[in-house]
Amino acid sequence: MTVENQAPESKFAFVVIAARRARQLMSGAMPLVANPRSHKPTRVAVEELGAGVLEYQLPLTPAEIEDAMNRRNCDKNATVPA
Repeated sequence: MTVENQAPESKFAFVVIAARRARQLMSGAMPLVANPRSHKPTRVAVEELGAGVLEYQLPLTPAEIEDAMNRRNCDKNATVPA
């Protein structure tokens, strides 16, 4: 997985990431933007995500997991020449 800091292209991923960050803000985390335009946690989270100051990791897709498993199996089955 790679760490991203750009807003995701998927609207679903955007909402999930913003919601998780809003929960962190409601629990007492400090905003990552200097002067947030709003005091509402959801608005601050969206602003942080849009500004690119929020880092996140997206989970692997099933295809990526399968590719990783295939590469791992190929590495195990590789023979070393004598």
